[in-house]
Amino acid sequence: MERITADICVVGAGSGGLSVAAGASQMGAQVVLLEGGEMGGDCLNYGCVPSKALIAAGKHAHAMRSGRSFGVTPVDPEIDYAAAKDHVRGAIDTIAPHDSQERFEGFGVRVLRDFGRFLSPTEMQAGDTVITARRFVIATGSRPFVPPIEGLADTPFWTNETIFDLRERPDHLVIVGGGPIGLEMAQAHMRLGCRVTVIEAMAALGKDDPEMAAIVLERLRAEGVEIRERTLVERVGIDGDGIVIDTTGGTIRGSHLLVAAGRTPNVETLALDRAGIAHDRRGITVDDGLRTTNRKVYAIGDVAGQMQFTHVAGYHAGVIARSILFGLPARASQGHIPWATYTDPELAQIGLTESEARKTHGDRLEVIRFPFADSDRAITEGLTAGLIKVMVHRGRPVGVSIAGAQAGELIGTWALIMANGLKMKALANTVLPYPTLGEINKRAAGAYFSPRLFDSPMVKKVVGFVQRHIP
Repeated sequence: MERITADICVVGAGSGGLSVAAGASQMGAQVVLLEGGEMGGDCLNYGCVPSKALIAAGKHAHAMRSGRSFGVTPVDPEIDYAAAKDHVRGAIDTIAPHDSQERFEGFGVRVLRDFGRFLSPTEMQAGDTVITARRFVIATGSRPFVPPIEGLADTPFWTNETIFDLRERPDHLVIVGGGPIGLEMAQAHMRLGCRVTVIEAMAALGKDDPEMAAIVLERLRAEGVEIRERTLVERVGIDGDGIVIDTTGGTIRGSHLLVAAGRTPNVETLALDRAGIAHDRRGITVDDGLRTTNRKVYAIGDVAGQMQFTHVAGYHAGVIARSILFGLPARASQGHIPWATYTDPELAQIGLTESEARKTHGDRLEVIRFPFADSDRAITEGLTAGLIKVMVHRGRPVGVSIAGAQAGELIGTWALIMANGLKMKALANTVLPYPTLGEINKRAAGAYFSPRLFDSPMVKKVVGFVQRHIP
């Protein structure tokens, strides 16, 4: 049994863990990194990267079918599903060296390819190695939640961890779960020639503003995705060469089943109790500084039971670096964190939704709306299905909801504004190139100031006075 000591032991080589390991090592700390699975974690291997690559393949197929309004004769594309998966694999392989063991060993990180479990509050074992560290960072992420549906354990099914290995195109893909993962995969597979049915126990995209979600759901349904909301799955089973799903809304038969019913934190193998670390079904309990009930241990990313996004894990890494490396106070917050769903049209959010903002600010809230249909660039591109809503309190945005083309890109402007406490004036004063979709953000800011300028008796009185009396 080998025994080593380190300043920091990082458990998990996903986005958050890699950020901590690279930064700490390059700034002079002795770092050990444990990873029993794939370097790069869920995002690189099973999540963000492969899903966006498959979505891109679907977009190319959809473009061939939808050019009539531009004078391009639509054709039914010949789709090689296995080749689309080759594109997915190529994207992963291209990015993988950035997250590789060799790269991090080049930074001076000691990388152990095994799962870690605590032996005590200050010791962890990984394979045949025991690590004693001054600080531990748990960044083990999450995995697909498999609901306790009758018959599921005996029925072949896919999750986001396995679906990208599927090489034969499903004839009829049935998806359990109408959240971002389920609907992104639904539209991508529909565009790649599959029949798709989505079953959602509550409302599809239920965590987003319902008005904005409706824009996305309308498009998916128009493309042929069947979405059954408020429908419970009672049991599943095998029916010949396919599957059968009994629901509260009737029986559905399909060729393949994808379970996208949420995520669950990866904590089972850590032996957290030995280290005095509190946790529950949502993940590890942390304070505002992302410290656990063991003051020597931090938890970041999905496993910390907060917002489950790759960019949040990276943000968490920066927060705890201040505390661990420099001994400075640091607190994580969520109000300035954006997120996006990469359907077509996209859906993005930062801060409060309209309903949340009205509850918080009441009559002092102003809601600014600007439709994509009034954007010159959106008109030229045929991308007029969309809307931006900006919730403003005392001149500052407290929440922004966008449904429309490139919403994930457009939300970045608002992330900059809200992270730095800027007012709507900052965007109104910004000059943007014409015509761009980015002008939608500026037009929304302009819509906030327009009534203050054009409907104000005082402004009209001042302008009138100037025109009459000042040469």
